[in-house]
Amino acid sequence: MAWGKKKGGRKEPLFGLPAALADLRLTAADRIPGGEDKPKKSAKSSAKRKAEDAVEEPPRERKAPAGRSGAKRRSKSRFGAGLGRLVYWGAVLSLWGVIAVIGVVIYVGAHLPPIQSLEIPKRPPTIQIVGIDGSMLAQRGEMAGANVALKDLPPYLPKAFIAIEDRRFYSHFGIDPIGILRALVTNVLHRGVSQGGSTLTQQLAKNLFLTQERTMQRKLQEAELAIWLERKHSKNEILELYLNRVYFGSGAYGVEAAAQKYFGKSARNVTVPEAAMLAGLVKSPSRLAPNRNPEGAEARAQIVLTAMADAKFITEAQAQASIGHPSYNVKPAGAGTVNYVADWIGEVLDDLVGQIDESIKVETTIDPKLQSVAEAAIIDELAAKSVKFNVSQGALVAMTPDGAVRAMVGGRNYSDSQYNRAVTAKRQPGSSFKPFVYLTALEQGLTPDTVRQDAPIEVKGWRPENYTHEYFGAVTLTQALAMSLNTVAIRLGLEVGPKNVVRTAHRLGISSKLEPNASIALGTSEVTAVELVGAYAPFANGGFAVTPHVVTRIRTLSGKLLYMRQPDERNQVIDPRYVGMMNTMMRETLISGTAKKAEIPGWPAAGKTGTSQDYRDAWFIGYTANLVTGVWLGNDDNSPTKKATGGGLPVEVWSRFMKTAHEGVPVANLPNSQATWGLSNLAQAASQVSPPTAAPGPAPASAGGYRPPQPTRANVRPEAAAGLDGWLMDRLFGGNR
Repeated sequence: MAWGKKKGGRKEPLFGLPAALADLRLTAADRIPGGEDKPKKSAKSSAKRKAEDAVEEPPRERKAPAGRSGAKRRSKSRFGAGLGRLVYWGAVLSLWGVIAVIGVVIYVGAHLPPIQSLEIPKRPPTIQIVGIDGSMLAQRGEMAGANVALKDLPPYLPKAFIAIEDRRFYSHFGIDPIGILRALVTNVLHRGVSQGGSTLTQQLAKNLFLTQERTMQRKLQEAELAIWLERKHSKNEILELYLNRVYFGSGAYGVEAAAQKYFGKSARNVTVPEAAMLAGLVKSPSRLAPNRNPEGAEARAQIVLTAMADAKFITEAQAQASIGHPSYNVKPAGAGTVNYVADWIGEVLDDLVGQIDESIKVETTIDPKLQSVAEAAIIDELAAKSVKFNVSQGALVAMTPDGAVRAMVGGRNYSDSQYNRAVTAKRQPGSSFKPFVYLTALEQGLTPDTVRQDAPIEVKGWRPENYTHEYFGAVTLTQALAMSLNTVAIRLGLEVGPKNVVRTAHRLGISSKLEPNASIALGTSEVTAVELVGAYAPFANGGFAVTPHVVTRIRTLSGKLLYMRQPDERNQVIDPRYVGMMNTMMRETLISGTAKKAEIPGWPAAGKTGTSQDYRDAWFIGYTANLVTGVWLGNDDNSPTKKATGGGLPVEVWSRFMKTAHEGVPVANLPNSQATWGLSNLAQAASQVSPPTAAPGPAPASAGGYRPPQPTRANVRPEAAAGLDGWLMDRLFGGNR
């Protein structure tokens, strides 16, 4: 064994190890310290460490509790912690929910007018249109009936609305949370919107202040306004407002208007079944209107009666009796052609009284009885023969000789088409325009017995023909007009000048633009029915111009006069002698001409038929001293009919209407008609007719200031003079030419 040397200290024995390995021994730094090898600390640090360990560290030797009691303690601990978290987050979410609701309320309220400035709006003005006898013809606007106090209504009427619309009306504050929840559950179960949760107050708020759009914002606004209404008004006031403002279909607002519309009686007098029917309409007024859908309205009324019995508003016996034997008295919905008159009135109303801000009553010249007769005549004739003649539409205008419209039908059925063919539609009048040509000829010196040739004619390549394709040679003007000979009318039109024909037509009342060409004699320029009938009126009244009119007075419902029609100035547009000649000529049309089927027993009548090219329009304008009536039949698309002529369907409609219109009316002769003159009047007739060869000179002005063109040697042909003498001799001795 070898021992190492120690320099300045102890040397360890090497035990025979090489010297190079002598330094590979482990030092204290290389050893993993054990429990006993830890460096010693100071007494102060050890004490501090022990104190900290005693506070922070749990006892090392503690054992967890064993058995079921320990598990329960752990479960309760976890449940308590979860419940705490749930309460905490519930409180947080509730707080944010409240904040969100407040924000939505503020946002919705910001888009409403200031609550303090809200007032129950006035009803929009309505226009009541009454006939010459004071009966109601139509209403425009919102057709609101008079306000009815809640106390004046039968108690079961408002209860019917409460039973079906808002059973808890008297207990909620404007919004019914229970009703909303019930509706929500029902809609979820039915997977659709089958029930609503709006209260009567909400419905009133919507009707008064809001639109009908279905949006969340509108529903929220509706809720806010309902709460405001409940604070401002009593329950009975809200219910009364609701009943007088709610919409019931067919343009009727309020229970009074609805009761008058559907039952022809006041809401004060409706029966239990009728009250149930009115309450049932609120759900879908347009679809359930009883005059359009009686089966649907009755089925809904039975649901209301069941709800009333369930709410104890009526007895089971009353409900069963009403369901089993309903006492409905629904007024039929008819064609409603008087609405064409109402539309015409609406067009002229602004010119008469300007903008209206209160309800008014318009008194008209319409005779309800004649209106019904005119409507039936058009509808029945078209129903019987529209297919045979391919005619789908018709129009009729009847007016007194002073222009007061007594009846107007603007189409076959107003509910199908609101286009007014009597006032708005412009159609070719055909041969019914010829009287203006013949009147112009008379004013230039010709007479009813003037002879003209009926023969083929060509005008710049145009070869017009007569309806029958026949030609009769020399004929008098009376014969030519009665037989509606086209070639004679064209010759006359060219002879007197198309521009003069246009002036004559405009002078008598035609307001449409007329083209002064050769074809004007055959009525190729379009006119409306009302202006054409108005232009015939001077023949029936002695030669005075008229303005077709339908409004006589306009008053407010309180009686304030807003408008009164003044009589037309007596403006003579036809000299009386020419009125007599034209009446004589046009009487012949009904006696032996194209309108032989026209008949009014005992009444002298005159008129003219008209058929446009390709049978597109069929006309007859006829008149007595009592009434001037025009009828048009054709198609809206201007398609040809199956040879419908003015002497056919229009004459039949005209005769049916005029016969009824003249029943019980004293017979009167046409003014200045030579057919009614006696021998004692012939001298006066001869003195009234200027000799056709008289020297030119100004004619004396008539009462209206009209100066008819005077005949001269230059513009009167020899046959005209002979015709005048022959005309007087024929009237005196009954001779024929």
